Amino acid sequence: MSTLIPTIKSGNKKTTESNFNRLPSLPSWFDDILGKSFGNEFISNFNTGITLPAVNLINLDNEFVVEMAVPGFKKSDFDINLDNDILSVGAELKSEINEENEQYTRREFGYSSFKRTFVVPETVETEKISAEYNDGILKIMLPKREEAKKKAVKSIDIK
Repeated sequence: MSTLIPTIKSGNKKTTESNFNRLPSLPSWFDDILGKSFGNEFISNFNTGITLPAVNLINLDNEFVVEMAVPGFKKSDFDINLDNDILSVGAELKSEINEENEQYTRREFGYSSFKRTFVVPETVETEKISAEYNDGILKIMLPKREEAKKKAVKSIDIK
């Protein structure tokens, strides 16, 4: 858990504290310098590689289903593990483009990865967990134990 500490960018806070406390923080100086010197055109295509995929958790009668939207990956890019009751799903994708021409050489590379973890309920048959990946959607099926499956509603007659 992290604690957020507010900083004063303008340095115009009116207090009775010393002048040292009224100076802007070092990170805000960098923000001010970089923000004024470089426009967004240099960082608009910057990929931090830390975005998390959208997830749907579905509770069906016989199973739980975890769906993740992760287009652009191959089946071999995924790492799915169950450690005790923790299901971890991760993927790593590296790409590199090299172009050489008489006039120029261009070399670009990218890296993207994520890792999501889920607590698996005790009602899941962990030996029967399966996964499939089609059209950019990763589905992980977690079948429920027989005693956890939803039973049909029973009507009780009054005597």
